[in-house]
Amino acid sequence: MTTTTATTGGATPAPPPAAPTPPPPTLAALLERIRAGREFGPNVYSTLDVLQVLYDRILRITPATVDDPERDRFLLSKGHAVAGYYAVLAARGFIPADWLDDQGGPASRLGDHPDRLLVPGVEIGSGSLGHGLGLGVGTALGLRAQGLLRPRVYVLLGDAELDEGSNHEAIAYAGATGLASLTAIVVDNSSATHGWPGGAAARFTVNGWTAATVDGRDHDALYTALTGQDDHRPHVVVAAVDSGE
Repeated sequence: MTTTTATTGGATPAPPPAAPTPPPPTLAALLERIRAGREFGPNVYSTLDVLQVLYDRILRITPATVDDPERDRFLLSKGHAVAGYYAVLAARGFIPADWLDDQGGPASRLGDHPDRLLVPGVEIGSGSLGHGLGLGVGTALGLRAQGLLRPRVYVLLGDAELDEGSNHEAIAYAGATGLASLTAIVVDNSSATHGWPGGAAARFTVNGWTAATVDGRDHDALYTALTGQDDHRPHVVVAAVDSGE
């Protein structure tokens, strides 16, 4: 008869289960981190929905492709609304969340306007309003000249910026040359001094652009409008928000 004896001392105990990976911080938490007790103006909050739709559902760019010639380009002309932009970049992994803690500090990369030489994923350094759309036109022309026909160029402006003459020139030129890769997004909070008969979109359609005006808080409507280009003409999306936002 054979006797089998069980052993109990040689087995290696199983390691404890790994702690679950904490969820990434929410956009609201990141924005609160950069706010640091300050009060943001409506210019910051009015852009958040557009930025979320662009980076979640539209733009073909990731932290790994910030230098890829085939990437889409996003240009923030409304540079004073940069706090929301930084929060979105941190949420999507373009910049470390720790950078938000010292925004505007003496040694910070994150100034009160974005700097393309200091912040990964930023395409232009902005300052005075009214220059972003012209830079977007130049970017679209440069891409076309290089034979890069897939990348799209998106420029975010405020409606008050449209009072600047440089934007009228950019709108007219883009329409005349059929810059189909260019999309302007105008956050319209009725802050323009002069306005335009027929609304902000009419400034563009009179120069041959296609246009859509939607609720600037409705993500599905923004997505539909931002993908509504006809591939023959430049396109504008007017994102309407409450007056003063």
